Amino acid sequence: MAKSHQTRVFVLSLSVICCIAVIILSIYRSNGNDTSSRNDAITDSISGIVSQYPGEIGVAIIINNTDTVTVNNKNIYPMMSVFKVHQALAICNDFDHRSISLDTLMTIQRADLDPNTWSPMLKEHSESEISLTVKDLLRYTLILSDNNASNLMFDRLVDAAGTDSFIATIIPRSSFQISHTEEEMSADHDKAYDNRTSPLGAAILMNRLFTDSLVSLDKQSFITTTLKECKTGTDRIVAPLLDKEGVTIAHKTGSGYINEEGVLAAHNDVAYICLPNNVCYTLAGIRKRLQRQRDRGCKGHRTHI
Repeated sequence: MAKSHQTRVFVLSLSVICCIAVIILSIYRSNGNDTSSRNDAITDSISGIVSQYPGEIGVAIIINNTDTVTVNNKNIYPMMSVFKVHQALAICNDFDHRSISLDTLMTIQRADLDPNTWSPMLKEHSESEISLTVKDLLRYTLILSDNNASNLMFDRLVDAAGTDSFIATIIPRSSFQISHTEEEMSADHDKAYDNRTSPLGAAILMNRLFTDSLVSLDKQSFITTTLKECKTGTDRIVAPLLDKEGVTIAHKTGSGYINEEGVLAAHNDVAYICLPNNVCYTLAGIRKRLQRQRDRGCKGHRTHI
């Protein structure tokens, strides 16, 4: 029964995010250049959809770097692995200031890694001493959402506080907070609620990443290119767009812990999408379970994306 409920909630979350992506695509085709009518139609459609689902779903859309649409835009949503984009930017900024290349090699002791967390890196490297570049580690976090790689870079490169401070120079301080690593959230699931974001805060960061200059050109280009290779959450925002000719998608997902009732703490996806008609938009879809569903000492498990 618990597994059935877990699957149902998971599918509902996916349905919301997929529907939003389809709505934007269809409204852009039908409303043309009528900005006010188009934005009202998007807002009404999204509000109608999210009101039908459990938990609270927040959505933010930035269209062509100008028009903005938000629904349930509060700073209460657990960020989960979406923060790996924030982490990548903070590391690149730090390396720029220290004139260090992302090709810098790091030596990792396999015994220091967590065998119980989501970590494709650990599965792909069986050696006791692993040598990878920082660029390799960032690819593991951005493409495959690897938790060991993220924890390692928080520990050795830029910590959570440093990441939080740098991101506050890019997006409004009130729109987000980064306080904990994946390791800390794994030990205490409620700490995931301290790494929080508003939908618009997440959308602004992704939008600026693709439209503004935040770090050196080569490092920023590396991040944007890598996000287009993201392999997690292909059943979310990207699902209805995969077969659309001329559509490009870069995104980062984040999923929360599943409690014993099969309820996800969060179910997120933030994407930068360009359509064949040269319309580009940022879409952040973030789902948070109801506050009363939080479980102190929850023994549920973390989904890997």
